[in-house]
Amino acid sequence: MSTSPSSSSGQGVAESMGLKPAMIVMEIGYDDDVDPELRDLIEEQTGEELVDEDSDEVVDVVLLWYREDDGDLTDTLVDAVGPLADDGMIWLLTPKRGRGGYVEPSDISEAASVAGLSQTTVRTVSAEWAGTRLVGRKSGGSKR
Repeated sequence: MSTSPSSSSGQGVAESMGLKPAMIVMEIGYDDDVDPELRDLIEEQTGEELVDEDSDEVVDVVLLWYREDDGDLTDTLVDAVGPLADDGMIWLLTPKRGRGGYVEPSDISEAASVAGLSQTTVRTVSAEWAGTRLVGRKSGGSKR
C-alpha cells in the first residue's frame, strides 16, 4: 500500500504479473543474480514474504528463476507444479536475450507443453529478466 512515487511504477510490474494482496508466492532457483528489487516489489504487492522451495504450503504463485545451465527445464517445471493451488500460476523468469544463461523461447514452450502447462504471457519484468507466465491446462482430455 505504498504511495511513494518511486515504488508506483515498480509495483505496477508486480500488479501486471497478476499478483494480488495476500497471495502466497514460492521462490525457486534463488541465486546471487536474481533481481532484489523485483523480489521486494512482489512482497510489497502481496504483503507477504516469499516462501522458499522447502515450504510445505500450498501457494498461489511459483516464482521460478531459471538459467540455461540450471538442469532440465521440464523436470524443474513439473516440480514447480507440485505446491501450486489448482488455479495457481508459475512465473518462469529467465535472463533476457544476450545475457548469460539466456533460454530460447522454443525451449520454454516445449518444456511447458511436456510439463502440462500453457504459456499465457511473456513480458519484461526487470532490466535483466524476462518472465513467462505458465498455467495448468484445463482438463478436457489429453492429447497424445
